[in-house]
Amino acid sequence: MLRRAGPSLRHFLLERKSSSGYSLYSSEAKMSRQVQARRLEGIDKNIWVEFVKLAATYSTVNLGQGFPDFPPPDFLKEAFVRALSGKNHMLHQYTRAFGHPPLVKILAQFFGKLLGRDLDPMTNVMVTVGAYQALFCCFQAFVDEGDEVIIIEPFFDCYEPMVKMAGGTPVFVPLRPKAPKDGKLMSSADWQLDPDDLASKFNERTKAIVLNSPNNPLGKVFSRGELELIADLCVKHDVLCISDEVYEWLVYDGKEHIRIASLQGMWDRTVIIGSAGKTFSATGWKVGWTVGPNRLLQHLHTVHQNSVYHCATVAQDAVAQGFQRELELYGKPDSYFIQLPKELQQKRDWLIQSLDAVGMKPIVPEGTYFLVADISKFKSDVPDVPDSDEPYDSRFAKWMVKNKGLAAIPLSAFYSEAHKNNYNHFIRFCFAKEEATLKAANDILQKWKQEKTSP
Repeated sequence: MLRRAGPSLRHFLLERKSSSGYSLYSSEAKMSRQVQARRLEGIDKNIWVEFVKLAATYSTVNLGQGFPDFPPPDFLKEAFVRALSGKNHMLHQYTRAFGHPPLVKILAQFFGKLLGRDLDPMTNVMVTVGAYQALFCCFQAFVDEGDEVIIIEPFFDCYEPMVKMAGGTPVFVPLRPKAPKDGKLMSSADWQLDPDDLASKFNERTKAIVLNSPNNPLGKVFSRGELELIADLCVKHDVLCISDEVYEWLVYDGKEHIRIASLQGMWDRTVIIGSAGKTFSATGWKVGWTVGPNRLLQHLHTVHQNSVYHCATVAQDAVAQGFQRELELYGKPDSYFIQLPKELQQKRDWLIQSLDAVGMKPIVPEGTYFLVADISKFKSDVPDVPDSDEPYDSRFAKWMVKNKGLAAIPLSAFYSEAHKNNYNHFIRFCFAKEEATLKAANDILQKWKQEKTSP
């Protein structure tokens, strides 16, 4: 057997130096240049990552993250099973990139009925990976460097970073609360836009406004007068409207959800965003859609085909079956779109009574499955920290989940940096929960109240 006469080739290469003085083979060689794209700077933090982890670690009752802890309706689960186990094996393969044909056809039929216009399923509807991707497509497709996008506060937290990632500048206009009369509980309707303030945000750099009605986190359902104000400004300044309507079926107390695209001059400049997750209580399916004129949606196609390209075929087929059922039952008592808000309104009222009884003042939501409550009377439990950069409600929510086992989300997470501390005495609860979950939350609150009042 021959023995090696000298050092191995690997040893030779490790020892040899390059002309620059660095080893040609070294695990210590690190990149010195900036790795991340500049557009990611300042948007790396995410409230959901932090609070979902906290809830999983400490909470016994999670009323924080916005998803139901009850199942989708039986007819939808059965539709999924049929799609999954049926004879059509092509449902396990790619479908049309911009939407499974049966789904875009029924969505065009359904929303055409709601909007009072004929919709082409191939050009007026696009299916996305949840409403989240629909939003991303809109900002990437429409917003250029230097464009301004108006965002109404409080807002779903992804709007701001998505605008910035596209190179745009978010411009914020707050809903301003007005105290109710006669000692009544405040309603989300008491939070209103200042017409002059809103008008002042529109200029030649304004590319779009984001409208979220019903609004997350507040539950506000914008009135016809408020929508007409927004529409008039959009038409006057030639501005697009990105209309996030994922909670369109979750409205209470006889309120009406009005689609801004139905107002004069708005169809041609509006993209409507919807969600099967919110519509059918199946957030994990991640099926969303956009509805709008082809002149806008064709640009969403470009972003979509160069990012995710395609959405899960089986889930799309099941959602199509669900909408077919709802179209046949439209306006009838058996419709899920009528049954679900009735059920959730009862849960909303139950949580309102529970919070009010212990001294957290709830703001009665007109829509969504979220409820914001004023925690001012509980501030003695969590003292202020002088010179803290963290908003008070954020520290309160962390303390509450760690010490009481009840998870909620601080309202300041839904505000821009400039306005966070103006609204830092509210937290948001989700009431799309089983009765047992809401009862467990009430038990925690009642025990907490007793601890506060006992000598």
